[in-house]
Parts: sequence; C-alpha cells; structure tokens
Amino acid sequence: MAMVSIRARARARALLLAGVSVAAALAVVPARAQDGAPAPADTPQAEQSQEDRIIVTGIRETIQTSIQSKRNADAIVDAVSSKEIGELPGQSVGEVIATITGASIDRANYGPTEVSIRGLGSGLSMTTLNRREATNGSGDRAVNFGQFPSELFNAIKIYKTQQADLIEGGVAGLIELETRKPLDHKRRQVQAEIKGNLNPYQDRIAGRSPYGYRATASYIDQFDIGALGRLGISIGYQRNDVNDPVERFYTSTTWFTCNAALVSTANCTEVTRQQGNAGTPYYHASNSYLYRQMITSDLRNAVFGAVQWQPSPTIDVNLDLQYSRRQYSEQRNDFGTAEGRYNLHNVVIGDNHQLLSADGSATMQTVSGLFQRDEKYLGFGGNVEWKPADRLTVTADFGYSHTTRLDITRQVRLRTDPFDIYGVRTPINNQRIPYHVDFTQSFLPAFAYDPRFDPTDHDVFSDDARLTRSQDGRDDEIHSARLDASYKLDGFLERIDIGGRWAKRKFFGYSNDVNIDQNDLAVDRRVNLACRTPFPERNFFADAPSRGIAGYATFDVLCQFRNYLGTEDPGNSGDLRAVENSDVTEETWAGYAMATYSGRFAGIPVRGNFGVRGVHTQVTARGLRSGLDVINNSDGTISLRANGSFTDTRITAGTMRWLPSVNAIFDVAPRMRVRAGIYRAMSRPAPSALGAGRTITLEVGNGFTSVTDAINSIIATGSPRLKPTMSWNGDLAFEYYANKDTLFAATAYYKRFSGGKIPITTDENFTIGGQDYAVPVTQTANSNDKADLYGLEITASNRFSWLPHPLDGLGVKLSYNYAWSNYKTQDIRYGDVVDSATGNLIPGLIPPAGLSGYSKHVFSAQAFYEIGPISLQGIYRYRSRYYQAFTSDNTQLRYVEGNNTFDANLSYRINKVADIRFQALNLFNAPRVEYMPVVGSTRNVEYYGPQYFLSFRVRLR
Repeated sequence: MAMVSIRARARARALLLAGVSVAAALAVVPARAQDGAPAPADTPQAEQSQEDRIIVTGIRETIQTSIQSKRNADAIVDAVSSKEIGELPGQSVGEVIATITGASIDRANYGPTEVSIRGLGSGLSMTTLNRREATNGSGDRAVNFGQFPSELFNAIKIYKTQQADLIEGGVAGLIELETRKPLDHKRRQVQAEIKGNLNPYQDRIAGRSPYGYRATASYIDQFDIGALGRLGISIGYQRNDVNDPVERFYTSTTWFTCNAALVSTANCTEVTRQQGNAGTPYYHASNSYLYRQMITSDLRNAVFGAVQWQPSPTIDVNLDLQYSRRQYSEQRNDFGTAEGRYNLHNVVIGDNHQLLSADGSATMQTVSGLFQRDEKYLGFGGNVEWKPADRLTVTADFGYSHTTRLDITRQVRLRTDPFDIYGVRTPINNQRIPYHVDFTQSFLPAFAYDPRFDPTDHDVFSDDARLTRSQDGRDDEIHSARLDASYKLDGFLERIDIGGRWAKRKFFGYSNDVNIDQNDLAVDRRVNLACRTPFPERNFFADAPSRGIAGYATFDVLCQFRNYLGTEDPGNSGDLRAVENSDVTEETWAGYAMATYSGRFAGIPVRGNFGVRGVHTQVTARGLRSGLDVINNSDGTISLRANGSFTDTRITAGTMRWLPSVNAIFDVAPRMRVRAGIYRAMSRPAPSALGAGRTITLEVGNGFTSVTDAINSIIATGSPRLKPTMSWNGDLAFEYYANKDTLFAATAYYKRFSGGKIPITTDENFTIGGQDYAVPVTQTANSNDKADLYGLEITASNRFSWLPHPLDGLGVKLSYNYAWSNYKTQDIRYGDVVDSATGNLIPGLIPPAGLSGYSKHVFSAQAFYEIGPISLQGIYRYRSRYYQAFTSDNTQLRYVEGNNTFDANLSYRINKVADIRFQALNLFNAPRVEYMPVVGSTRNVEYYGPQYFLSFRVRLR
C-alpha cells in the first residue's frame, strides 16, 4: 500500500542518516590527528590552561557544560546544562529533554507532553524537580513538561543507572530538573526576553490573528548581610499567549471485532474471543468516524523563585517555589458518521484484520463544542544542609506539589433525518446516508458520500439535538520529607550515606456528564437558523496526503446553549459521585544506605558506589458501587436501570521492595572511561490505575430474561492491588573525552522485567434489585511472565575546531538508541485473558503490544555553526512507532506512528547585553498518527503546522 511504502522510505532515510552521521562523527578525531592539529591535553587542568582563556557562550557553551556534567557524574548520566539562564535549546523542558541521548518526546497539540527514556514510556521513568517528585493533571506519574518554560532552568539530567540515594521509581531512568541556586550564580543578572509568535495554521482561520507572544523576565542577585552571612535570591516569570490550531480526524476510543461472514443491515455482529479462535472471520471497526476543525487559545503564566541563605560556612538554607497556571481552550467543529458499524458491506480486510475499505450507511452528525481547561501547578520546598563536623553533613528536606485540572466541555449534536428543518423530505429521504470509505491511500481515510447529500448544508442537520455539559476534574497532591546524612572516611571507602524518605500522595479524579435532549422541531429550526456559522478554515487538511473533506456545516455552540436553555452554562449535575471515579491514597516509606569508594583494580583507578534502598508502599483506594433496579416488562422480560444510590467500598494493598545497586567507573586512560552499573529498579502503576472504580455497560433493549443477560460488561477503571513493575538491570558504557567539545560514548544495557500486566476476570458481588449477584469483572492484574529488553545507545559530539576558519565554527551532536524487547501488553477487550477462578487462559484476537512508550529506534541530530555574533542550529529528531497506554492502563491498545521533526534556531548577538533570536519549530509538519486496536487501523490523525518565534533579549549584570 502507498502509506506503507511512504513510512518504510521515511524509516530508511532516518536510519541511513543515523548511520552516516555517526560514522562522520567517529571520523572526527582521526581526521584531526591526520591534519596535524595538536592533540588535546590529557588532564582537565591542562585543558583549562589551553582553552579557558576564551570566553565560550551560546550553543557551544551549553554542549561543553553538558559534556562536563556527564564526565563528572557518579553514574551513567546524560545531561543538557548551561551556566546561563535561557540558553537551553527549546521552548519547553520537553523539547530540551528530547535533545538528550536516548530521550524522546510525545507530542500533542503541538507541544511535547511526556518523555520516554531509552524507548520506554513515561510510566517507567521518574521525574524530580529539585530532587522532589512532582504532580500532574493526567492521572499518571509523568510530568507535563509543557507547563515548565525552559528559560527558567539551567540543568536537566537523566540518570540511566540507579543509585541508592535516588528516589525510587525509574525502571527506564530518572529525569532531574534543576533550578539555579542564586549563590551559585556568583553575580547579579537581570534578564528580559520578548518573543513574537507566528502560526501559519492560525492564519487560515477567518477573523483570527496568527500572532502570539511569550515574555520572560528573571532576576538573580546576591547580598552580603554582615553577621547574618550571605543571601541570594532569584525569581523568574513567564507569560505565554499563543494559538495552536489543530486539524484532526479521529474515531471513538472503543473498537469492535465484527463478524465478516455476516452482512448485517444494522450494527455488525460482534465476535468473541472464543468465536474468533474457532475460525470465524472478523475485522475491526469503530463506533464513529469524525473530522474536527479546532480554534485554540493557550495562555500560561509561570513563576519560579528561590532564596538561598548561608548564615555560616556550615549551614546552607534553600527555599524554592514554582507556580504555573495554564488556561487552554478549543472551539471544536466536528462532522462525520455517528454509526461506524452500521450496514457495512463490500468489506475489504487487511492482513492485520483492519478495515481497508467498505460501503455502509450511517446517520451523519455535526457536533459543535467548546473545551476549556484550567490547570494549576504549585510546588515548593525547603532544604537545610548542616555540617556539624568536617566529615559529617546532614540534610533535611521537605516538599509539596499540587496540581489541579478542571476540564469543562459543552457541545451540541445535530444529526441527519428524512426531513430537513422545514419538514421537507431530503433527496435521500432517510436519516442514514450511504457512503464509501477507503483506508488504503494513506493513514487519513477517504470518505465518499452519496452525491445527493451535501455536508455543507445546515438544513439537513435537523434531528436528535442533544446538549452535553461534561466536567472532568483531577486533583493530585504530594507531601514529602527526607533526611540524609553523609560521613567522609579515609581509605577505600570514601563516604557513607544513609537516609530516609516519606511521601504521601493523594489522587482524586471524577467525571460528570449532563445530557439534555431536545425534540421540539420548531425550536430546533429556530436555533439552527440563529446559530449557523460559515466553515471557519480555508485549506482544511491541505497538507495531508489525501485531502479528506474541505468543509462542512458548523454552528456557534454558545449561541446554541443560549437559545436552547437561556444560559451558556447549565452547570454540573450537582452530584459528582460516580462509580468510575478514582480516589487513591498512596503512602511511601523508603530508606537507604550507600557507600562511595575509590581505589585501584588491576592497576586501573576505579571509583563508584554501592548500596541498597528499601521501599514500602501502601495503597488505599475508595470507590462507589451503583445500585441497579430490575424493571419487569409486560411481556415477562426484564431490563436494568441505575437508581442513583451508591455504596462505599475500600480496598487496601501494600508492597515491600528492596533495590540494591552497584556503580563502578574505571579511568582506563586520562581521556577514556568505562562505567558499569548493576541495579534493581521499580516503577509504580499510575495513580489513576490504582482506583477502585467500575464501568457498568448495560445491554441496549428490553428482551432479557435474566439479570446477567442484561449486563453487557463490567470493567474495572483501576486495580488497587496492582504491584510495581520490577526490573533487574545491567549497563556497560565506554566514554571518550577528546577535549571539552568532543565526546564519544556507547552504552549497552539489559533489563529483565517482572510484574507485567494482563487482563483477568473475577466474580464480584453486586446488589441488583435487592438481591446479590456474582458478576464477572474484567480488570488488570500482574502476570508471572518475565520479559527482556536489550539496548544500545550512542552519543557523538564534536566541534570541528581543526578545520580552517571560518569552518571551525561548525559542530554536531548525534545520539541514537536501539532497543529490543519481548514484553507483552494485552488488549483488555480482545487480548489474552485469564479466568482467575480456573486459571485458564483464553487466547485473544489481537496481538499484544510491548511496553508503553517503547520505540525500537530513537535518533536525534544537532548541527550548529557559530562565528562571531552569529549562531545557527538545526535539531532533527526521529522516533519509531510505539504503543502508548491510556492513563488508566485499562483500555484498548493504541499505537503512535513514528515521526520525524526538525527545528531551527538562529541568533545574533548585538552586544554584550542584547541579542536577537529566530526559532522555527516543526518545519516538517509531521502529523501525529494513531492506530487502534491494531497497527494500520487509523484511530487519530492530527496536523499542527509549523510555528515561528522572533525574540529580543536583554541581559544586564
């Protein structure tokens, strides 16, 4: 197929580029020697005498500082670091992290939101902010890096190997975000920057300005306060006001396996695991297929502050604060099929049981919506370091992190009918419109509708008006404290560190929907006529391989609410209780002991650390169970109906895990280093995946003779008894530091996983109609299977200083990560499932996915050129296809197609205090493409377009 060949060529180009680039970087040092350039000094002191006379700034300084951070680390670490605020290469922390070896980002609505390390998803890594765990509004443990501006950070490290004093939770690695301590800066600095933003996609929208802005200001100063010692303060503020319009095609998140042997004139007949395994042919189809045109607004205010006080040489007190508020909105205009499984015939099926093409008929719908998100982050903490003796250091730390997210969506649905809004029969004279769909041309399907139907005609959307007001809330809060002591020794053991940590995390998530149906045709006609809008965007999906649809009928959703209800917001239902809600408390106690050593092994200097960390985790989940009434029908059958009553349930579970670790660094030569690490690591499930909620789906209709027949399914929205994913890990790294600008590093690593996840069915008691019934509930549990991961990552960085001027300003940094794993994640509807009562495994109809976020190939390349006041930089990133779990870890499989992105930066230093910068992001306009529940079955396609920033910065000292 065309789309397969396109992707294959893209992957081939990316891998070829990776191979050629790495080979070129490896040739740097030999070429330098052949050209007769002087070899770099063998010692850091010699290097300093030769090179530190030149003041290095900009991209080169950032890369030099990052190389030095890696060289000085006690574990296998990759970093990006700068001595100056605002020099990290990206608009957000996520973009900066994506330049670090082995790290890749997940993009959504233009910006990066989650980070994967070594091809492993964000759920298997840990992120700390100033060495404290941070919250988010997504219900998982990944930090939303888009909310943190890169201008207010100085250093970001990724620990690839663990050591006992690091906070537990990083099977893939630990990301450490650091804000600058003001006394470490050693001088006053006042900095201000204003960035103008241009978004070409926003320029396509009628009546909308394509411009936005981003303003950042920071101040750092130090004071000698006499007998009270030294005081340092820093504060930074950023306001971000931009627009990120999105063009989207999407389906419902629930897919079905349809019986290919039966042609139904209604919804297709679903195939069970047992039927599919017995040979019944099937294909995957979604409930609905929709296009979405979006107009967005993104406003964010962020404040970072720190106070450092050193009353004496033995006491160091640090306080820090981070606050971020993001107010984001989407005006949504949707159109598509409301019944994706209805009357499907002439079906063509792919090798992966995906639907390639079909004819069908479906009710068409237009949905007008307004989505608004208000997300607030507050984090603060204090740290006191005391040296009561020359050899002893005691450190106490407390932290608080709190994220609240409130999402409110208002939408109005209108559907087709045999009659238009005037009561006149439509040409088709049916609510269902014949259509043909073709998925073979590209990842974006092509729909052809009966020529008698015009999607742009507002008159035909005259039926089934439904107003929906949805409210979703997330509240994630962490209190933490730790106490550490470090004692220096003489001899092979240089230092002993011991410490303990306590943390309490509370997560609460809820959803509340209010649906209001309208059946008065006269009112429908009045509102339809009053609230019509022209399709707002020209060249809709013009950048996609197949155009899809150019436009359709749209309406003003707030106008519809006003005219239907007399208010733009009717509010929530007044009762936020629901059986799906998550209410989880997680308490952690951890302690560690670690020894740092230094000596010789077989004549080679060796240093490192070894230790063990013990972690006890206690989970308490509270949930609700909904009451159901049995309705006796006149024909002797029954049906079920929720009665609005609830009963409380409480589930507790605990785990104890021991995490030993050993790290060794061998200085085999003055510029060569070998590192080795062996350690055990853990990653806890997402807080939302630990909830005690249930989703009860009742069968549609009335003709049921028993209670169990009237229940379609009960699926757990969380599993409090889920245990952490554990892994034994081994890393072996080789590092070569030719000079301050040159690094070659290669690391081979291995991970042995246990505690994977698999769906199981367990009978639970439900009170229905006053009687207790044992009903099977599907939920996720830990499996006993073991899985392996093998990986190799390579970093090469060099400035071509041996070339003649002006080519000596060229430089490059390349990184590549390859990973292979046999880890299996099963689809909860159609994957393998275990009957907990019998232990029997029922084979699934869908092949398992791997680890969430696992990409086999991750590659990035940075090329820069600096000459005088001019600096140029290009950043290319490639990530191969990966599976991405939904937040709760209890839904169907979702795959994200691999992508290529390219960003460019240009800066001009006017003088010592001012510079101008230009940044171009997403120049390839790479779409986000998702499949569900198998690869090739398109679930989501999003185009964001490129963005451009022009900034002016002033820095005073």
